[in-house]
Amino acid sequence: MLALKKKREEAKAAAEAAAKDADADTPIVDSGVGTHSPDNNKVSLLGVGGKKQTKNGECKATKKRSPGEIRIQKDIAELDGGNVATIDFPNANDLTSFHVAISPDSGYWKGATYHFTFTIPPHYPHSPPKVECQTKIYHPNIDLQGKVCLNILREDWKPVLDINGVVYGLIYLFYEPNPDDPLNHEAAELFRKDVRQFERLVSRTLRGGILDGVQFERLV
Repeated sequence: MLALKKKREEAKAAAEAAAKDADADTPIVDSGVGTHSPDNNKVSLLGVGGKKQTKNGECKATKKRSPGEIRIQKDIAELDGGNVATIDFPNANDLTSFHVAISPDSGYWKGATYHFTFTIPPHYPHSPPKVECQTKIYHPNIDLQGKVCLNILREDWKPVLDINGVVYGLIYLFYEPNPDDPLNHEAAELFRKDVRQFERLVSRTLRGGILDGVQFERLV
C-alpha cells in the first residue's frame, strides 16, 4: 500500500509540475522534424531545421511550418514518461498522430499495457488533443468505446498545457481513478461502494473474462 501511495503521489506531482512548467510560457523554438529513437522512446529533433539537403549539396527550403506544428515539435521533444509510458509514431513525417502505451507498475491495472491514440487538431494548442483508448478496459474514467474522461482534455485545457501533461494525467488515472467524474458509471459506483469487488472484476477482465456480456482481451 505504501508503494502504491508513493506512485500515486509521484504521478500527481509530475502532472502538476508539467502544468506549472507550461505556465512559465517558455518561448517556442523551431527545432526541425521529429524522429523516434528506439533506445529511449524519446523524440530527437536534432539536425534537420527548416531546410533539406539535395543530392548536389544545395539547400532547398521546405514548407513553412505552422505555429501549431512548431509547438507540437517542442512538446514531443520534451516527452518523458519514464518506464511507464512510451510513444510511437506510425508515420515519422506526421507528428499530429501518434500512439502512447502505458504500463502501470502498481495499482489495479498493473501488469498490462494500455494503448492510446493521440490526434492533434489544427488549432492546437488552443484546442486540446483528442485521445482515445484502444484497449478495452474496465475503468471508471474510460468507457468501453475508448473515450477518456480527463479534465485537462475538456474544460481545464489551457494553451500553455502540453502533451506531457496529458500523458501524466493518463498515468495518474491508473494510480488514482476518479469515481466522481466517471464515464463508466457502473464501475465508478462499485469502486465507491465495494473496492474489493471492484478489484476482483478488474482482475477478471484483465485475464480475458466476460463481464456483463462483454468479452475482454486477455492482458495478463
